[in-house]
Amino acid sequence: MKGLRSFCWLALLWVCACLALEPFVVEDIRVRGLDRVTAGTVYNVLPVKPGDVVDEETAATAIRALYRSGFFKDVRLLRDGNVLIVDVTERPYIAGIRIEGNKDIKTDDLLKALEGIGLAEGRVFNRRLLEKVENELRRQYFSHGKYGVEIKTEVTKITQNRRAIDIKIAEGRAAKIKRINIIGNHAFDDATLLKQFELGTTGWLSFYTKNDQYAKQKLAADLERLRSFYMDRGYLKFDIESTQVAITPDKRDIYITVNIKEGDIYTLREVKLTGKLIVPPEELIPLFQLGPGEVFSRRRATDTIEAISARLGDDGYIFANVNMVPEIDDETKTVKLTFFVEPGRRIYIRRIHIKGNSRTQDEVIRREMRQMEDAMASTSKIEKSKNRLQRLGFFKETNVETPAVPGTLDQIDVDYTVTEQPSGNLSAGIGFSQVQGLIFNASVSQNNFLGTGKRVSFEFNNSQVSTIYRVAYYNPYLTMDGIGGGFDLSYRSIDANAANIANYTTDSARAGVNLSLPWDEHNRLNGNLDYEYTKLKTSSNTSDEIKDFVDQQGKTYSVMNLSLGWAHNSLDKAVFPTKGMRHTLSLQGSFPFSDLQYYKARYRGQLYFPWAKDLIFSLRGDVAYGDGYGKTDSLPFFEHFFAGGIGSVRGFRQNTLGPRDSNNDPFGGSVKLVGSAELFFPVPFLDEEMRSAFRLGLFLDAGNVFEDKIKFGELRYSAGISVQWLSPFGPLRVSLAQPLNAKSGDDKQIFQFSFGSAF
Repeated sequence: MKGLRSFCWLALLWVCACLALEPFVVEDIRVRGLDRVTAGTVYNVLPVKPGDVVDEETAATAIRALYRSGFFKDVRLLRDGNVLIVDVTERPYIAGIRIEGNKDIKTDDLLKALEGIGLAEGRVFNRRLLEKVENELRRQYFSHGKYGVEIKTEVTKITQNRRAIDIKIAEGRAAKIKRINIIGNHAFDDATLLKQFELGTTGWLSFYTKNDQYAKQKLAADLERLRSFYMDRGYLKFDIESTQVAITPDKRDIYITVNIKEGDIYTLREVKLTGKLIVPPEELIPLFQLGPGEVFSRRRATDTIEAISARLGDDGYIFANVNMVPEIDDETKTVKLTFFVEPGRRIYIRRIHIKGNSRTQDEVIRREMRQMEDAMASTSKIEKSKNRLQRLGFFKETNVETPAVPGTLDQIDVDYTVTEQPSGNLSAGIGFSQVQGLIFNASVSQNNFLGTGKRVSFEFNNSQVSTIYRVAYYNPYLTMDGIGGGFDLSYRSIDANAANIANYTTDSARAGVNLSLPWDEHNRLNGNLDYEYTKLKTSSNTSDEIKDFVDQQGKTYSVMNLSLGWAHNSLDKAVFPTKGMRHTLSLQGSFPFSDLQYYKARYRGQLYFPWAKDLIFSLRGDVAYGDGYGKTDSLPFFEHFFAGGIGSVRGFRQNTLGPRDSNNDPFGGSVKLVGSAELFFPVPFLDEEMRSAFRLGLFLDAGNVFEDKIKFGELRYSAGISVQWLSPFGPLRVSLAQPLNAKSGDDKQIFQFSFGSAF
C-alpha cells in the first residue's frame, strides 16, 4: 500500500511538471492505450470534462480516480495545446483459471468461492489478490478438516495482455478428532453428554457420517444441542464458559475442550397465560406441556408456544406472537412462567395460486385443498393441503408460500408450487425376475391419466409363471365428496410350479367393481365385488393334497367375492417416504351360493420416522388368516398365503417358506406372519438429484406361513443390505441377505433382485 502511495505521488509530480503547473481550460479529452476497457468507462471515471480548468489539484484527483477504478496499472496526463491526453496502461485480465489436485471439493465450488473475492475468468488481474486466493482456498479446506493442505499459485503471461492462473493443491489428509473433553460436568457423565454431539472420535461409520472431521459450524450446533440438553432438564443458568480447539503440530489430530458451568435445577413456581385471549383460555390451557411443581424444560415451553400458535392459526391468526416471559427467583431456584399472547389481525385468503403443473389439471390439485379462497386462513388447513398433494404421487416436490396482498393488512395469497414427476408407465419390452424368469410385457399404466387424476391401465404380461391380460379404471373423485370407484377386468393363467409352488396350473377370468369412501383426512373405507371363474389343471405329478381337493370340489369354480377394507395413509409423500404410516385391513368372503366358500382377513402396515440426519427407520408388518366354511372344509390351496423372497423374508427363495405337500413342494398356509425393520440412508458421494432416485437399507426380516396357527418357534430370520433405484427403465430392487436360522430343507437365496415391477 505504501509503495502505491509513493508511486502516485511521483506520478503527480511528473504530471505537474508536464503541465508546467500552468492551469488551462480543457477543450477536448483524448484517451490512449486502451485495449479492452472502453473510452466511455474512462470518461465516466475521470472527474474532468471539457470546459473544466485543470490545475495541480485537479490533475492529482484525476490520477487517483483512474487508479481506484482498478483497470489500470499506469496512468499519465499529458497536454497538447488545450487538449488533455490521458495515457493509460491497462492491467492484464484473466484468461483462465485451472485448479489441479482437488478431490474433496469440486472445482466448480472452488471457482465459485474465488469469484466471491473477485478472481474469475474475464476479470482484471490484480496480483495482490493471489494472497487472498490462497487464504480463501485454505478456508474452504479447513471447513472440511484438511488443515495440512498446501496451495501453490502460478501466473503465466500469454498474448494480448492476458494471464493464465494455475492453482495446484495438495489436499493432504483430513485431521481427525482425537478427543472431546468436557470440563465442569457433575450431574451427567461424559458419555451421556457426548451423545448429544454430532462430532465425535472415529467410529465404524465415520467414513460415511464424517463425524470425526472438525468444522466450526458443526461444533457450534453441538454446543447448542448441549445447551438444550441442560435447559430441558431444569438447568436454567447453564453456561458454556469457553471452548478450545487445538491441533497437533503434524495437523493430523484435533483436541476439543469445552468448559461448562451447570448451575442449579430450577422448578416451575407458577405458569400463567395472559395477553389478548381471542381463543377461550379453557381451549388453550390444555395445550400447556408443563405445569407448577415440574422441572423447567425449554423444549416443553417451546412446544407450548408452538401449540398455542397453531391453535390461534386455525382461527385465522396465523401471524400471532406468543412470547414466553420467565421470572427467575435465584433464592428459591424457581421460575414463574408467563405466556403472553399477541394474536395480531385475523387473516383471510384472497387467492390460491397453483404453479408448475404443466400436465396435471388445476381441478385435480384444487380438489385436494382444505384451505378455501375468500375464507379465514388456517395454518393447519394450508399444511394439510400441501401434504395431500405430496401423497398423490404426481409430484416430486411441493412447496407453499403465503405472500401478503399489497395494500392490505389482513389478506394473503397462498401459492402452491409443484414439480411434476412421471406418474405412469408406457412400456413394451423384456424384463427379468429371479422368480418369473424372462418376462415379455406391454402395458400402459397412468395414475394421472391425461392430467385428470384418474387411474387407467392396460396390461399384457407373459412369463414362465404367468400370462396376464388386464384392463382397469379407477376414478378417485367419482363424486365431488371424494367417493372413488372403478372396475377391473382380467384373465390370468398361472403355472404355480414355475413360481416355486406346488404342481398345478390355474386359468381364471375375473370381473370386479370397487368403491372407496373417505372417512376423514387420512382414512378411507373400501369395498370390492368380484366374480371369478377358475379352471384348475393338474398332472400325474400333482401332489396328493391337491388331488384330494379336486375329488371333493372338482376342477372348475365360480366364486362371487365381497371384500371390505379400511386404509389409513399419513405418509409425507408417496415415493421414498420419510415419516408417517400406512395401514390396510381387509376382510374378504365368498357368498354362500359360490362353488367355494371361504374367507380371508389380512392386515398390512408400514411405519416411517426420521431417526437421525438422513436416516429413516421403517417397520413393516403383514398378518393374514383364512379358512373355509360351509361345504368347503378349509381355505382353497390356490388361495393360500406364501412367504419368502424380496418383499417378504429376504434370503429365502420366493414363496418357499412354510408347509410343503407330499411332493415336498411349497404349499403355503392359511396363516401368515411377516415383519421387517429397516434403516434407510442415502447413497454416499452422490449429488442431491441422484440421491432422490437411490436408497440404501440395512434390514432385519422375520416371518413364515403356517398350516392353521402361528408357531413362533418356526419363524425364519434374515438380515442384510438392500438397494432401491428408480431407474429410467423401471424400478430395481436388490437385496443381499443372510438367513440367520435356516433349517434343513429351506431354500436359501442370498442375492435377490427384481427389475421392472413396482416397489
